Formats: sequence, C-alpha cells, structure tokens
Amino acid sequence: MLFRDIIGQESVKRQLCLSVQEGRIPHAQLLTGPKGVGKLQLAVAYAQYLNCEHRTPLDACGTCPTCIQYQKLQHPDLHFAFPIVKGDRGEVCDDFVGDFRTLLLESGYFDIEDWYRTIGVETKQGMIYEKESSEILRKLSLKSFGNGYKVMIIWQPEKMNAVCANKLLKLLEEPPERTVFLLVSEHPEMLLTTILSRVQQVMVPRLDDQDIADALVRDGVDQQSAADLARIANGSYLAARQMAREQDETQRYLSDFIALMRDAYTVGVITDRQKKFDSLQRLRKWSLDMSDSKVGRERQKNFLQYAQRQVRENFIRNFQTPELNYQTADERAFSDRFFPYINMGNVEAIVEQLSLAEQQIQQNGNAKMIFFDLCLQMIVLIKKKQ
Repeated sequence: MLFRDIIGQESVKRQLCLSVQEGRIPHAQLLTGPKGVGKLQLAVAYAQYLNCEHRTPLDACGTCPTCIQYQKLQHPDLHFAFPIVKGDRGEVCDDFVGDFRTLLLESGYFDIEDWYRTIGVETKQGMIYEKESSEILRKLSLKSFGNGYKVMIIWQPEKMNAVCANKLLKLLEEPPERTVFLLVSEHPEMLLTTILSRVQQVMVPRLDDQDIADALVRDGVDQQSAADLARIANGSYLAARQMAREQDETQRYLSDFIALMRDAYTVGVITDRQKKFDSLQRLRKWSLDMSDSKVGRERQKNFLQYAQRQVRENFIRNFQTPELNYQTADERAFSDRFFPYINMGNVEAIVEQLSLAEQQIQQNGNAKMIFFDLCLQMIVLIKKKQ
C-alpha cells in the first residue's frame, strides 16, 4: 500500500516519511484517531516505505520486489494481529489472516463490525487472545527475510485480553533487532497504561471535507452529493462511503419522516375536519406500514435513529447558523419550511418519544402499538410552541 493511495492525511504521511529518512524509527508506535480516517492504511504504507529498496522522499517506489510483496500484503516480514473469535476455524490470527488481507485489499477502509461480518461472528465480540502473544513472540524471533525490518501491525490492540497485553510488555520495551510494532487504535484509553508508556503516539486527525468529497467523486458519487455527505460524515471517509452506499435507504427514511411530520401537523394544527380525517387515516396506514414484519426491526430502529437526527437538525435551523447544520440537499429542502415547528417547546419531548420507540423496538415490543402511539405523540407535540 502506497501513501499516495491513502485519502488525505498529508501531514501524517510527511511525518512518517521524515522519521525514516532521518533514521528516527521508533520501535513501537501507536496510530490513534477516529474511525474511518486511514490509520490502518497509514500503518501498512509506513511498513512498506520502511522496507522499500528505492524509496523517494514522499513514498515507496511501488515496483521493487519488496513493494510488490507488500502490495499483496504477503511479505514474509509483515505480520498482523487483530480481534478474532475462537472456534472451529482456530484460535490465532493466522487462521483468519487470509480474510483480513482480502478485506483490507478489497475494501480498504473498514471497521470492526465489517470485520466481524467477514468472519461470520456478528453476534459475538472478538478478542486478541493469550495464545496470540506466543505467536507474536515466535514470529518476531525468526530471522528476517532480507535486511529490512520485521513489522508487527496490531489492529484494535485495546481488544487484547489482559494476559496477552501483559505478555507483550517486555517485547514492546525490548523488541528483537530491526523490529517495529505498529499499534492501530480508536480507543487508546482502553489500553494498559504500561503499554501506552512504551509506545510513541501518532495522532491521525479527522479528514478534511474536501478530501472525502474528492474520494467519493472518484467512487462515482456526483459532486453535490459528495460535498453533502463529506460534511455530514464528520471527518470519516468510512462513514461517508457507507452513507453513499445507503442513499436509497436514506431517501426512504426521509420520505417516511416527511409523511409522519406532515400528517401529524395537519391533524394537530389544521382546522379543516376533512383534512384532519384524511391525515389521521394516512397516519394509521403509516404506522401499519412501518410495523410490517417485512420492514424488519433493524430498519425500524435505523429509521427512528434517522428521525432523531433530523429533529435535531431542524431545531438547529432556528438559530440561523448554516455551518452547524449537516443535511443533504433533499433534507434541507423539507426543512426550509418545517424547521419552525421544532422549537424549544417540543424538541426534547419529540426526541424522547423517538428514542423511547427505538428502545421498545429493540426490546421486541409490539411494533403496531409502538408506531401508532408515536403518531399520536407527534400530533400532540408538533403543535407546541416555544
């Protein structure tokens, strides 16, 4: 993996390259930062740069034998450790490393949930087990393939169990010659303080909106949508890419949200009795459609989470500070007329009712009753004024 293939993070790339050029290569580094900003990709690119036979000031050459092996993540001196779930497949990372390499090569940016789905353990929590520490020690005690560095990349080190973490302490403090540890973490506060004291931390910041938007355009997203998604993603390319893939689903959530709020407003505020009756009938149908078993509880929860976010965004519109709003063009178009109805008098109660409905769906409550009650609550709350 080359630095130029990684989205943004130019200052971190320069920092890593400069450390190699000046011979200041820490034996243990911790790359830490938010999800979806390229930490793991930077670790792999740094390992390749470290061992490249013809590196330039800003990147590996990409063509030497070492680079070719690194591009396939199959160099014999490149090792990975990551959370797994023990079972029939095995109990150490080498039993899963083929899947890990494939996910990294094909997806590039992924999170722990993506990894669990890949290995088919979505309902379980992974861990880096005690036995992995022995595997790491065994791998790093072997003679290196060439004259380069042996690199051990530990992804999600906060998921090491206590025994494994303690066994690695001495190895982190006094690693074998020409050995580099690269720990990649989103939650360094969960690591042992004794591990934190043995590593040099490299902060990987949130991505610039423009870098995310440019990457989305390269992925085939139109420029306006890319700009909107980049802003909403809050510095995470992974989040932006996920939203881009789910745009059709998000559009359905928006349609459902608009239908709920418009008809609740008509019943609660408009005086025309026929319009009230028609809207009440539509709300009844809306609640039945939303509670249909074909919709599924996951989509029901996702809609309720989406609705809570839209309520907050509409409330913020009242303050006339566009830089604080994070909405797509279609969401803004509806909010242009709707936002005054979300105010200090009802915003907390509306969010509370949506959150309560989400909890009840999570607890396998009766969806028909939950969504119809939600409709009735919205009718009452939407007419409250500041």
